[in-house]
Amino acid sequence: MAVNLPLPQAENLKPVAGVELGWAEAGIRKANRKDVLVVRLAEGSTVAGVFTRNRFCAAPVQVCREHLAAGRGIRALVINTGNANAGTGEPGLANARATCDAVAGALGIGADQVLPFSTGVILEPLPMDRLLAGVPKAIANAREDNWLAAAESIMTTDTQPKAASRTVAIGGKTVTLTGISKGAGMIRPNMATMLGFIATDATVAQPVLQALVAHAADHSFNSITIDGDTSTNDSFVLIATGRAGAPAIERADGAEFAALRDAVTSLAQELAQMIVRDGEGATKLMTIRVEGGRDVAECRQIAYAVAHSPLVKTAFYASDPNLGRILAAVGYAGVDDLDVGGVNLWLDDVWVARDGGRHPDYREEDGQRVMKQAEITVRIALGRGNATATVWTCDLSHDYVSINADYRS
Repeated sequence: MAVNLPLPQAENLKPVAGVELGWAEAGIRKANRKDVLVVRLAEGSTVAGVFTRNRFCAAPVQVCREHLAAGRGIRALVINTGNANAGTGEPGLANARATCDAVAGALGIGADQVLPFSTGVILEPLPMDRLLAGVPKAIANAREDNWLAAAESIMTTDTQPKAASRTVAIGGKTVTLTGISKGAGMIRPNMATMLGFIATDATVAQPVLQALVAHAADHSFNSITIDGDTSTNDSFVLIATGRAGAPAIERADGAEFAALRDAVTSLAQELAQMIVRDGEGATKLMTIRVEGGRDVAECRQIAYAVAHSPLVKTAFYASDPNLGRILAAVGYAGVDDLDVGGVNLWLDDVWVARDGGRHPDYREEDGQRVMKQAEITVRIALGRGNATATVWTCDLSHDYVSINADYRS
């Protein structure tokens, strides 16, 4: 069960002018579930994306990069779940391109105007007959208000769909943003094991959109971790259709850019935290905030050391205030000149460690009280500068092992 994560409601997901979404039940891996999604974009839309840094990246990731680099103007996305098309070599690349050909033929656009995405089991060939049969069905039911069904159609081990919307004023016009994401396991920064798609009807030049998606990813999807594994298929795509009638954002500066940047980043953070809340077997959401560092890089390095530690994560699952595990993770994070005598540690409002040692007023029952909560903030002060960084993670439970042991069953 996801941690404090209500189910999204279709009526709360705002249509984005210039975006139509259609799904199909193609039986890619399991029968009677939505598993193919086609997203149709209005002509003139701009699209930007960031992708996994795993060197063993999946075939659709490679094709997406090629098609974005071609610069012809992306007009459609096609996503399948149940099969990652990763570790599939040249046949996998051929299948990704054949999928683009099928969508392009049905929509009357170029194959290099289609971005393909896959998620699911690695090292297995795509069942192309089923996938290609699902494409026209998905196109046939495409509508602007299909966001909830779209979120459902990209799930793998997710226990529920992930979707949200925002509006923001740009140049006196109301601009709409709606996004979906998926992910529950194999979650690690750069980019986590996730797919994320956000669309807006703002008008944004493509280079500016690329800067915007990179900023949003760094402050959201690249700031979460569940199990420390970086997937082969991670993708985060930002679409701007230009249909709101707001002034065009041509530069990555100024008040209008800042307003859109903050709205996109806020939405991306919500979608990213949904992934952590729905982490495989998760019972708690932990916010790891490191402050007082010399730079953001060392703050993130320490935050991830804590967030990745199986000993820390299992202690939180058990509500066991064995908090020396947190200090141990801070110490082995690799900041070699860290003066541990200046480190302070809090759990929410409970001051646990002061100047590198146990706070004289700390009581274990206070630590346990906080650890029993569903949402917990771990705050670590390094006392060596003004930089900060925040990472979101979850606990590690028995169910995580069960889910991943049985994933292909």
